[in-house]
This record gives sequence, C-alpha cells and structure tokens, in this order.
Amino acid sequence: MEQFESGKYVSQGSYKSFQPSLINRQWSNTDMKVQELLGKADRELGRLDMYSEHIPNISLYISMHVLKEATQSSRIEGTQTNMKEALLEQDEVPVEKRDDWEEVQNYIKAMNVAIESLENIPFSSRLIKETHKTLLQGVRGEHKLPGAFRKSQNWIGGSKINNAKFIPPVHHTIGDYMSDLEKFAHNEDIYVPMLLRIALIHYQFETIHPFLDGNGRVGRLMITLYLVEKNILQEPILYLSDYLERHRQDYYENLTKVREENDITQWFIFFLTGIIETAQDSILTFKNILQLQKDVNEEIQKLGARTVHAQKVLEHLYQKPLVTADEIQKLTAISMPTVYNLIKELEELDILNEITGAKRGRKYLFSKYLSLFEPR
Repeated sequence: MEQFESGKYVSQGSYKSFQPSLINRQWSNTDMKVQELLGKADRELGRLDMYSEHIPNISLYISMHVLKEATQSSRIEGTQTNMKEALLEQDEVPVEKRDDWEEVQNYIKAMNVAIESLENIPFSSRLIKETHKTLLQGVRGEHKLPGAFRKSQNWIGGSKINNAKFIPPVHHTIGDYMSDLEKFAHNEDIYVPMLLRIALIHYQFETIHPFLDGNGRVGRLMITLYLVEKNILQEPILYLSDYLERHRQDYYENLTKVREENDITQWFIFFLTGIIETAQDSILTFKNILQLQKDVNEEIQKLGARTVHAQKVLEHLYQKPLVTADEIQKLTAISMPTVYNLIKELEELDILNEITGAKRGRKYLFSKYLSLFEPR
C-alpha cells in the first residue's frame, strides 16, 4: 500500500483529466489498522449472515432493507423522498416530489433485478450496464445513455469543465479501465481480501465515472452485489448508503485523498469502518424485528378467531408496512364490515395507525415496524 500510486493528470488541451492506475495486479498490505478492521469486519459480517439462515421468511424483511437503501442512496444525490413517501403509490405523491419518488422506485427495481440477474450473469460490466439502464429508465437522466458507457467527457462539481472539482478519465479509455476492474474483481491469482477488493472497486468505479449520470447510485449498489456474488453474504442484507449519507463529506474527502495524496489506506479504514457499523446496525435491526414479531404475535392472540386473518395482514406488513382496507380484504377474503372491525382491533393494539386523516382512501401504517428502519 505504501507504493500505491493513484494515477496522474493528463492534458486534454483545455483541461486535464485524471487517468487512474490499473488495479488488476498484485497488492500487499502491511498496515496493522487495516488488518485489525478487516478482521472485525469479517466477524461482524459473519454474525449478520447468520440471520439469513435462522430467520424464517427473511425475504419479507429484505424488501425493507432495499427500500431504506434506495431512499438513502438517492438522498446522497439530492432527492428528498423518505421511506414513508416511498411506500405510497405514484398518484398519492405530491406532484413536486414525483421525480424524486420515481428515482427511488427505480433504485428498488434496479437492485431487485440485479440480485436476480446474479444467478445468470456474474459481477461484470454487462451486469453494471443493465443495472444502470434500469436505474435511469423513465426518470431524470433517461436521455443520458442508460445502460451505456459515456461517449463524451463528464466532470464533477463546478458549473463547467474549466472550474470542475474533478474530471474523470477521457471517454475512449473507459472500456480498458472497466475491463481491468472486472478482471480484478475475479482474479484468483492475486491475493486481496474480498472486502478490500470491493473497497478498491468502488473507489476505482467512482474515479472512472463511466456513465453520464447515476454513477454514485450504481457504485453504491455494486457493493451489495459483490458481497452476495462472492458468498460473503447469502442474502442482500447489508447496504452502506445510510453510513455514506451520514458521513457524506468524509466520503467525498476520502475518495479525493486517494487521488490527490495516494492515500488508499485511509480509504480502506473509512470503508471497513462503514462495513462494521452497518453490519452492527443491521444485526440490531434484525434483533428488534424478532422482538417486535414476538410481541405482536402475543397481541394478536387476543383476537380469537380473527387471529388467522391478522397473521395474513402482518405477513404483508413485514414486506410493505402500509396497507388499505381493500388490500386487507384481498389478503383475507373476508367481508368489508369484518375488515373494518379487524382494522379497528389492530389500531387498538397499536399495530396499525391511520395516516391520511381522510374519510375515504384511508391508509394504515405499521409504524413500529417502519421505525426500525428509519435512518439514525
């Protein structure tokens, strides 16, 4: 790591682009702080991964993790949609917030499609491009080559290229850089711990900035994809965007420090600290879910014959903690008068809370459950 050289600035006439060094090569790490954090991160991920084995129907809860990731990753890019708003249907979202809402929905779809695609497509430029295409479909940025690497120069910060904070590599080098990144991701002839690999891949991807738009969101999404593909996690239950949002300035500064000062060690420390904190937060969330589930199951036993209907509603709520009377009727196949009686009883048990204040089109939120995922 002491010999690390991030790259160099190359004159392109009226500006200088940053051309990063290739990463598919032998690496060595002698920094004891990095080694210590790497060991701790591995242990915490192991603890977290246990939950994917022992929690029944864990897929129900993964959807809420993805929802949180989508809102936080999009927030880093400036959107203002929160988790409660993201649960609404499009026509229920204020017009001025719909663009933000659509970007969050696209992120959820992109993550779900990418995870499913891993069964047939390895972590690769192809997968990254397909994920990017889904991310930008029909939203702001849809005219910026969704699913294709850029064919022009981009820049970060500043109103124009002449006052930009950072200018990524020229477009005709992107193919070579992404090919090198892909080879590094799967090269078994070099020894680099997987967590350091994805830390380096994320840094390199953000430095290459291969798309005209959506690079940040795709780069953060790639972290989870890589952890799942390499079987570090059996299920997609770790997402770093909340940590990166809370430490947004440090995030950008550490990426810049690698380029300007060749300090890859500090980036590894920041990244591994994020893995550790996020894994610990996710473990606590799962513990709280299990406790809430236990408490709620005890409460609904008070409903007697309607307990079985309440259980069907709860199974829906663990996946999406917002429901309407019509949805409950479809879930339970009971009459509407009985539905409203069930809703009233679930409100009295403080399981459901009506959030619209309207007489029609009422929506009921499983607030205690949603609160477990709220950003801290």
